[in-house]
Amino acid sequence: MSALGTVVRSGVGRRRVQTLVIGLATMMAVAASVLGGSLLAVSGAPFDDAFAEQHGAHLSVQFDAGKVGAGQLSRSKDAEGVSDAAGPFRTATVTPRPDGANPGWPVTVVGRSGPGRDVDEVALLDGRWPTRPGEIVLSADSSLVPALGRRLAFPGLPGAPTLTVVGVARSVTRTADAWVVPSQMPALTAPGEGGYQMLYRFTEADTAARITAGARAVTEALPPGTAVGRQSWLTVKKTAERDTAPYVPFLIAFGVLGLVMSVLIVGNVIASAVGTGTRRIGVLKAVGFTPAQVVRAYVGQALVPAAVGTALGVLVGHLLAVPVLAETEEVYGTSSLAVTPWVDLAVIAGVLGLVAATAWASAWRGGRLRTVDALAVGRGASAGRGRWAARLAGRLPLPQPVALGLARPFARPARALAMGTAVLFGTVAVTFTVGMGASLGQVMKARAHDVADVTVPAPPPDLGLRGPGLRKGPTTDPAAVAAAVETAAGTGEHYGAAKVRATVSGLTGTVDVIAFTGDASWGGYTMVSGRWIDKPGEAVVPTPFLAATGTRLGDTVTLNGLAEPVTVRIVGEVLDPRHDGMQVFTDASTLMAAHPDLTETSHHIAVRPGTGVSDYVDALNRDLAPLGVAARAGGPDAGGDMVVTLDALSVLLTLMLVAVAALGVLNGVLLDTRERVRELGVHKALGMTPRQTVAMVVTSVVVTGLVAGTLGVPLGVALHGWVVPAMGEGVGLRLPGSVIAVYHAAELLPLALGGLLIAVLGALLPAGWAARTRTATALRTE
Repeated sequence: MSALGTVVRSGVGRRRVQTLVIGLATMMAVAASVLGGSLLAVSGAPFDDAFAEQHGAHLSVQFDAGKVGAGQLSRSKDAEGVSDAAGPFRTATVTPRPDGANPGWPVTVVGRSGPGRDVDEVALLDGRWPTRPGEIVLSADSSLVPALGRRLAFPGLPGAPTLTVVGVARSVTRTADAWVVPSQMPALTAPGEGGYQMLYRFTEADTAARITAGARAVTEALPPGTAVGRQSWLTVKKTAERDTAPYVPFLIAFGVLGLVMSVLIVGNVIASAVGTGTRRIGVLKAVGFTPAQVVRAYVGQALVPAAVGTALGVLVGHLLAVPVLAETEEVYGTSSLAVTPWVDLAVIAGVLGLVAATAWASAWRGGRLRTVDALAVGRGASAGRGRWAARLAGRLPLPQPVALGLARPFARPARALAMGTAVLFGTVAVTFTVGMGASLGQVMKARAHDVADVTVPAPPPDLGLRGPGLRKGPTTDPAAVAAAVETAAGTGEHYGAAKVRATVSGLTGTVDVIAFTGDASWGGYTMVSGRWIDKPGEAVVPTPFLAATGTRLGDTVTLNGLAEPVTVRIVGEVLDPRHDGMQVFTDASTLMAAHPDLTETSHHIAVRPGTGVSDYVDALNRDLAPLGVAARAGGPDAGGDMVVTLDALSVLLTLMLVAVAALGVLNGVLLDTRERVRELGVHKALGMTPRQTVAMVVTSVVVTGLVAGTLGVPLGVALHGWVVPAMGEGVGLRLPGSVIAVYHAAELLPLALGGLLIAVLGALLPAGWAARTRTATALRTE
């Protein structure tokens, strides 16, 4: 081994605490960066790859067949900005009856002679494309179970056609729930209904504004009101990225905190090593080391633990990515998404480059020292530095060891600043994590609507399954359940929520329509803007519904797939992340003319004051038993895999940051204690007890911890105020103030004291070492 390698190995082995601090700080920064970078890289990769391969449609537009003809729509292909187009295809919204069972859910069927090629090439996943009437291909994203050979009956249509599923396919831009040959469409279209679908690709379609301009160009030559719905590929892409998008802002925040802390700690460790090893530098130069070799020696002492920490960080980052990407990699049939080599390489090069640059800047002073000056310099701090602080602390009515400890940071202001910065970032991480947990709790509360004392869940839907051991249960009468709830002793406020499924013009798939019987405004629905339902014909919807339909408050939407279309006016925007936000909340009387199926009705009850919930549930269940349902205490389940994963990640990364911060304090206090070992011997000779020694060392970080904690809390609150809305935007949600403003005055003081706790924890080990040092040994140390 070369002389330079020997020096590097000796320095790494001799400074074990500093080596551990650099390695752990680097590992934390790399883990968060790799995880965040991997998620950012792969969040849209499956969709982008499939979109390019299948020539996805930038815009799909639904037209009213009663207002425009196929010839007029064909001419829209020549509109400005259109690079290619497909259609017009006949469309219909139908409600199949799978295998003769109860009516299923409405689906959008499109008549196409083949899977296409230049625009929206439908990818066959199983089976084949239909070649004659009586056959149908189901989308893999359809609400129907896509099983080959399954028969779908349509008894509500003239002639009661029955179709056989011959294939399963996927449109990357989700332009339909099912496809049939064009000659099948007349049999699936009720008189006076149906429409046309046009699919467009534009020369420029990378922004919502360009999509809007393209939509305007293709419809401006058509009669007004002919376009009844549209869907942008950007909306579909955002939905596809929804599983990973929330993690990216929060991981970027932790990654930046970790990188900044790594740079600061590496700089502090190397600068301290140079400062305390000045005589050693002189010896190295005396035996022939050049200034460049001295700098490389100290850079190497930083890079060795940083390289180990980087390797561990890459491994941890990929392990953490597994639960986050478990569902995403199944959507488009991709292989494992956790392996992102270019992200690994970028993070490794970036982090090690930062460590090397920081270490070089800190070691440069050692390389410039003259040999004679380096050999002549002692280890102690400047005798005059911090004297004013010591005199001021000595006048305070405090024990002498405490006064000495309080004055110590002013003798080494640069070191105190470095320790304070580490504690600052630890406090920021703790504050951010506390706020993150509270915000996620608010979102889950809004998701569950769990303010009810008692819930009677809706009976499971009868999907018409048949087989050995499977029997059709009795049909539950929602009116009878409501009557039992109404007459039960102790019932206070209550409402029913019936779920029916419908389609919206321009969108594929179904939306859940929640029809309320009674006043549900107390049920825990968190409003983002607008107001709750006041009368029939009004509706509130989540933010993703507004984005997908291109609507806003005051606009109307038409619900199809029921006995007849129902038009509702949007009066409010509600926070509800369930079912990708594709829901409509309205009054049950709004749907009465459409004769909805209200068998999926749940009941939510607030008991009267003084009524025991357990006793109420027992009494109610005796009345409900003959009806085939049962009540339970509390609201619906608020669980969510994403929340569990986010909570676990935030706690893990915060603990790592706090550990790094505490080790940063430990490193600084340890260096300070070793520099003052002779001074400690003098204090012990004058009668300072081990307990007083511990008090002096621990007190030396009190001011640093309090100041860092006080500054870290508002910075953590500010970080939370930036990250949480960005996470909401990643899943297409606008978050109300109740989700953002989660900090209370009573919580801020303990959070600020958290900085003091981190500093004290980091100082305990060096304090114990100082207390155990024998007086004679300390006095002999130079």
